[in-house]
Amino acid sequence: MKLTEHIKIYRRGMAALWRLSRDETAFRFLGAVVEAVTPYVPIWFSARLIDAIAAGRPAGTLALYAGLTVGLSFALGLLAAWFQKRRGVGNVAFGDNLAFSYSRKAMEMSYASIEDRDVALRRERVDRETTMGYNFHTLRESTKNAILYLTQIAASLSLTASFFALRSVAVWMKLTLAAGVAAAAAWQMALFFLSARQVRKLMSRVLDVNLHVGKLNELTGDYAYGKDIRLYDMGEGLVQKELELSLSWTRAFNRVHLRSGLLDTLGKAADFVLRFGVYLVLIYAALRGEVSVGSIAQYVSCVTLLLSAATGIVTSVTQLAVNNQYLQRWFSFFDIPNDMYRGTLTVEKRDDNEYFVEFRDVSFQYPHTDAWALRHVNLKFKVGQRLAVVGMNGSGKTTFIKLLTRLYDPTEGVILLNGVDIRKYDYDEYMSLFSVVFQDFRLFSVSLGQNVAASTEFDRARVEDCLKRAGLEERESAMPRGLDTPLYKDFDKDGVEISGGEAQKIALARALYKDAPFIILDEPTAALDPVSEYQVYSRFNAIAGDKTAVYISHRLASCRFCDKIAVFDAGRIVQTGSHEELLADEDGKYHALWTAQAQYYTKEKE
Repeated sequence: MKLTEHIKIYRRGMAALWRLSRDETAFRFLGAVVEAVTPYVPIWFSARLIDAIAAGRPAGTLALYAGLTVGLSFALGLLAAWFQKRRGVGNVAFGDNLAFSYSRKAMEMSYASIEDRDVALRRERVDRETTMGYNFHTLRESTKNAILYLTQIAASLSLTASFFALRSVAVWMKLTLAAGVAAAAAWQMALFFLSARQVRKLMSRVLDVNLHVGKLNELTGDYAYGKDIRLYDMGEGLVQKELELSLSWTRAFNRVHLRSGLLDTLGKAADFVLRFGVYLVLIYAALRGEVSVGSIAQYVSCVTLLLSAATGIVTSVTQLAVNNQYLQRWFSFFDIPNDMYRGTLTVEKRDDNEYFVEFRDVSFQYPHTDAWALRHVNLKFKVGQRLAVVGMNGSGKTTFIKLLTRLYDPTEGVILLNGVDIRKYDYDEYMSLFSVVFQDFRLFSVSLGQNVAASTEFDRARVEDCLKRAGLEERESAMPRGLDTPLYKDFDKDGVEISGGEAQKIALARALYKDAPFIILDEPTAALDPVSEYQVYSRFNAIAGDKTAVYISHRLASCRFCDKIAVFDAGRIVQTGSHEELLADEDGKYHALWTAQAQYYTKEKE
């Protein structure tokens, strides 16, 4: 990475750090200045005090130096404590904002990116690296240290400048001392780069191990998997696998840190050799009578701090340079664009309800795959109709819905609403046209009313009406807090665990509450018992009302309620028509599916 790239990433990181928490950042850096200056107060005043004692100065002068030493140190200590307190408050905001940034990014990304496994792995990696202290944690800590060490270097140089003006100390000694400081800093930099390279190699090797351990940890700790783990006696195997992966990571981690420890020992040895040289030079100057006793103490302390600061600033800058690679990966996740064209056209509002949807030669491939999920799909239907979409698993039914609702855009072809490419409509307005119950829908650990309304605020009467239409009226009335009853126990110990069928009815009520012109049901009765399934079928027209209903189902008996049926097979539409028309075609796919299902009911009846 070039120097200009390092500077660019660092500046961008600092701007992001400032946005995450201004208070934490400002008080951390101000605190670094105070922390750096604090040791120099007793160093300078103690030197003056020692010289005053040696010179036999009055007691008042001695008391003044002692008072200034203690008083200024006390004042700086109070200021540092206040900065620390303010940092603590800001650090809470920093952690919250950093965590929230992932949620905000997820909401801004296209659904295609959310489903992309490569994107998910990158997100998990940057999150894991952040948890381990890279990215912004290293950025703010190393920058703070750099500020501290730069301040110490400036203070040390100002208090040792008089040493380099001493005539009794040979020029070659002064140059040797300066060269020694520079050599110690360069040695520290080289050692740190070697150590950082080993850690970086370790991280690249064990990233997958970390991810697997994390997933296994989530798996064994999630009660949703508890029944299967116990019934199939999987516990010991899962724990053993997690232990093996953890041990492999620990062994690799120990090897790297052992090498880093040896390198650090070499760095410390060089530092102490240099300090010994400083003492020899100062002893030589003292024997020549050029340096007072107090000045010797001042120079020794300041040069020692200078050496530490010189190696410290090199270490901090090197850490920032290494961390830039992690920051770059962090930004690479947050820079993932939303390629969905947002559109600007307003969806036309028609009083006659004459809307037409057309799939015109539509084909689609999921990202990073060569297989076609849909191929040359052509279909027209009128808004207000009941459209059934049927076919075997993997035939493209759900993909068809994802394209209709613009979760994805077609790879080829175009989808039209009233003759206009749906990509030209305002994205949010177009999305508002659809209420969808997907087969893999999700409910949230909030109240029943909030789940139905998909909002923290809701119309209670409207929610109850939707629950009644969805067939959950009796269950809702039996809940301890009615609409305010929390679902599940993730956040509330009094939460109610609901069955799969009840969850499906709540999802249906949520679709009704949105009151969108299109209602799309993906296997809406899959988890319902036969009685509840019959109730949904019998009320299907009443539930849909004047809306367009797109109905995906494996149970062909439900297709009788629909005006038009599209039969999918291997990503293509192979038949369209009404139930009677398709059933009359004995060579068609629909007839084969119908016959295959009907024979089981016939055998059962016999």
